Amino acid sequence: MDKLHSSEPKQTFEALRLANEHGAEYWSARDLQTLLGYSQWRRFEDAVKRAITSCDSSGNDPDHHFARAGKPITGGKGAVQLVEDYHLSRFACYLIAQNGDPRKPEIAQAQKYFAIQARRQELSDQAAADMERLELRKQTSEEFKALSGAAQDAGVQSKMFGVFHDAGYKGLYGIGSAAIKARKAIPEKDNLLDRMNATELAANQFRMTQTRDKLARDGIHHQAQAIQTHEQVGKEVRDAIKRIGGTLPEQIPPAEHIKEVEKRLKNTTPKLELGEREAGGLLGDVMKKTKRD
Repeated sequence: MDKLHSSEPKQTFEALRLANEHGAEYWSARDLQTLLGYSQWRRFEDAVKRAITSCDSSGNDPDHHFARAGKPITGGKGAVQLVEDYHLSRFACYLIAQNGDPRKPEIAQAQKYFAIQARRQELSDQAAADMERLELRKQTSEEFKALSGAAQDAGVQSKMFGVFHDAGYKGLYGIGSAAIKARKAIPEKDNLLDRMNATELAANQFRMTQTRDKLARDGIHHQAQAIQTHEQVGKEVRDAIKRIGGTLPEQIPPAEHIKEVEKRLKNTTPKLELGEREAGGLLGDVMKKTKRD
C-alpha cells in the first residue's frame, strides 16, 4: 500500500513519480506539498530547506537530490504562470518527511511510510557498536526481570534474590559479583551490567535465558535447588566459552558506563550511506557512466 495517509488522497506518493532526462525517478515539490498537507508553499519550502541541510549533514550531496526548477501553473482564465519548484529524489522526499511538521497527520503517515520504504541507514562503526551494546543492555535488563520472576516461581524468596543472582555470576565467572567489581576496578555503586561490553552482556543474557528455561523445564520448586541450578548453568556457559577459545568474562576489561553510550548516541548525527543508485539520485544513469569512464 503506497498511500501516505489513511483517508483517501487525490494521489498516492508513487503515482506522483516522474522521470527526468537522465532516466531517474523524481517528484515535484509542488505535488508533494499538497500530499503532505501544506497549504502554503512558503511553509513547505522551509521543510525542503531543512531537508537539504539534513542531506548535507548525513554525508550526501544535496545537488544529487534537490534541483531547483520551474513548474507551469494554469490560472483560472487560462493564463500560465511559472512558479518555483524543486525536483526531488526519493531520498529527498524521505528527508522532507523527516523534517516536516509532525503535527500534520499527513507528515506522520509519510514518516511511517518511509520507515518501511526508505533505504537502509548504515551508521558509523562506532555508532553501530554503541547501538548493539545499548540494545543488548536493554534486553539483558528485561531478561534479568524475567529470571527474577522465574526464580520466584521456583521457590526463591525475595530476600534470597541477591544470593540467587550471585550464584549465576559465580558459575560463569568463578567468583561473585562483588569480587568481579573488585577485580575489574568497577565502583561498588555501579550496576555490573552497565559496565559490560556487548560480548560479556551476550554471555550473561544467555546464562539468564537458559536458567529460566531450565527452571521451568525441570519443574523446580525448591529454593536451594533453584540457586544450585543457576550456578550450574553459569558453569556450563563458562565451559562452552573455554571450548571455543573465547575470552573468559572475568578477563574482559570493563566497558565505559552505558549512560555515556546513550549520551553519545543521542548527540551523534548518523551518516546515511546510500547505495550507488540512490546516491546518484536525480542524475540517474549519468552517475553510472561517470563511474565507468
